[in-house]
Amino acid sequence: MRLFKFLFALVFVAAVLGVAAIAGGWLWLQSEVAKPGPSLEEAVFEVEPGEHLGSVAQRLEEQGLISDERTLRLHARLEGQQTAIKVGEYAVPPRASVATILSLLVAGDVIQYRITIPEGLTTAQILRLVEGNSDLEGDMPDREIGEGTLLPDTYIFSADTTRVQMIERMEKAQDDLLAELWPDRQEDIPIDTPEEALILASVVEKETGIASERGLVAGLFTERLRRGMRLESDPTVIYGVSKGEPLFNNVGQRRTLYRSELNRKTDWNTYQIDGLPKTPICNPGRDAIAAVLNPPETNYIFFVADGKGGHLFAETLAEHNRNVAAYRAYEREEIARERNN
Repeated sequence: MRLFKFLFALVFVAAVLGVAAIAGGWLWLQSEVAKPGPSLEEAVFEVEPGEHLGSVAQRLEEQGLISDERTLRLHARLEGQQTAIKVGEYAVPPRASVATILSLLVAGDVIQYRITIPEGLTTAQILRLVEGNSDLEGDMPDREIGEGTLLPDTYIFSADTTRVQMIERMEKAQDDLLAELWPDRQEDIPIDTPEEALILASVVEKETGIASERGLVAGLFTERLRRGMRLESDPTVIYGVSKGEPLFNNVGQRRTLYRSELNRKTDWNTYQIDGLPKTPICNPGRDAIAAVLNPPETNYIFFVADGKGGHLFAETLAEHNRNVAAYRAYEREEIARERNN
């Protein structure tokens, strides 16, 4: 009996010591994973596709972001997160603890990049922006990208995004937007298809960069179409001449349209053709598309730039001619001032 009691006591003591050791080890680990890391500066760390936790932990130690890779591996194992880390680039804060770094990798809180596409750019101009963005990967698409098919917006993306994926994303965004807005259009607008809406929206987009004018310009063009009048939009002429690129004279100075260009018949020159241009002349944004699908009623059928970013609108040809004369005089003065400078 005494021997039994003695053995029981030994087992009990061993159990107590074991529990104490486990508790002590757990407390030690919690202290280690919460301890500030060795790096004094923010660092970028990338988890590569197919990489396992052991490799990640080893590289984190090699880059001086954690003190001991074993601490990270043990912490991840106890948390059941050995296979939960996600691919991508991460911004690791200065003195980040093991617990903080593992949380970043498991949450997939990767660095976000962005590219902003302004409204009114041609497809060629947007493709140059995408090609020149150093945060995107891979080659450009090896297919033709249609005019007007890319939705202007600010796109947020991760480090592994390719240029092909970005272009496809812009195309899908434009398709989705048209699918969203088309069913709620006014029934009596002289637009028969989403493609025609995109064409007219592109003309509206190029005619004004002022948000408050888009609806009025859309209403004016809608009224002209209803009356069987030509749109007579200068940006459509420019697109027929240069596919939307700025016009320059023979000494490299920006210029306005020549009379011969206004008189030249192209598939886009709305001074010379009835109805809409053959294709969009740029990539319009949401507001321009929405404006042509639900234009306000207006009696204005003429407008011309005021030289200050906006436009002068008119209901009669006589009033319009006075506005045009005023703008042409302003334009000549501005061109002369630019050349003198």
